[in-house]
Amino acid sequence: MSAAFGTFGELLQGVLPEEDGDFLVTLPVARWTMAKFQADPGTRTLEVWPPQKKKALHLMSMIMDEVREPTGGLLTIDSMLPEGKGLASSSADLVATARAVGNALDERMPPQRIESYLARIEPTDGVLYPSIVAFHHRSVRLRSRLGSLPSMAVVSVDEGGAVDTVDFNRIPKPFTADDKREYARLLERLTDAVARRDLAAVGEIATRSAVMNQVLRHKQLLEPMIGICADVGGLGVVVGHSGTTLGILLDTSYPAYAGRLADAAQACEQLAGNVTMYRTLSFG
Repeated sequence: MSAAFGTFGELLQGVLPEEDGDFLVTLPVARWTMAKFQADPGTRTLEVWPPQKKKALHLMSMIMDEVREPTGGLLTIDSMLPEGKGLASSSADLVATARAVGNALDERMPPQRIESYLARIEPTDGVLYPSIVAFHHRSVRLRSRLGSLPSMAVVSVDEGGAVDTVDFNRIPKPFTADDKREYARLLERLTDAVARRDLAAVGEIATRSAVMNQVLRHKQLLEPMIGICADVGGLGVVVGHSGTTLGILLDTSYPAYAGRLADAAQACEQLAGNVTMYRTLSFG
C-alpha cells in the first residue's frame, strides 16, 4: 500500500512576473489517497478500481512502457479526498499510483521521475514533497521548499459543485503586471513567514491570495468567511483557488482554541449549511 497526502487549497496561488510564472504554495492536510497495485505477470492487461480513475490507468501504462519487466495487474485506489473541490485529489491519486506501481515492481520513483510522468497528464499540485512547497503546477516542477509549520485546524465550507483542474488551467489569467509583482512580494513574505513559523503572517497572506483570486474564480462566501474569521480570532482564510472550498485557519496552540473552534464551526454551519474539519500536516 502506498499513499499521498492532499492539500487544503493553497496558501498562495497566482502568477509571477517571469516566464512560466504560474505557481502555488501547498497546504498539506491529514487526508490521504491510498493505492495498491497487484501485479499479474500472466497478462499485460491493466485495470483500475474504481474504474473512473482513468488518469491513474494512463499513468500505469506510461510506467509500464519504461520498466524492465512490464506486467498487467489491478490498481485499487481508496481516497479520503473529494474530487473537484480544490483538495489535490487528482494529484494525490497519481502520486500514490506511481508509488504503488514502483513499490510492486521494485522500481525507484523519486519525485523527479514522477513529475516527468505527471507533466504529460495534467497540471499537478506539489504533493510529492513532505513539506510546504512553492510549485509550478502547470509545468509540474518544484520551485522551492519552504519548510513546515505547526499544525493548524481548518474549519471549512463547500460552495458546492466541482471544478475540473485541466479546464480551470486553460482559463486566461486576468492578472496585471502590478498583480504579478504583488504575487512575487507575497511569495517572498510567505517564504519568510514559514521559516519563522509565523502563523499570523501566513494567515494574512492566505487571505490576500483568496481575495486576489476572486477575479479568476469568484467565491460567494469569501467575504462572510473573512468576517467569521475576524469574529472568532482566526489566523486567516484559505481557499481552493481552483476549487469550491473555503476554510478558516485556527492556531491549535492558542489557550482558547476549543472555544474558537466551536464558534467557527457553528458560524460556518449557519452560513453554508455544511462544515468539515481538517488538520494541517506538520513535518519534522
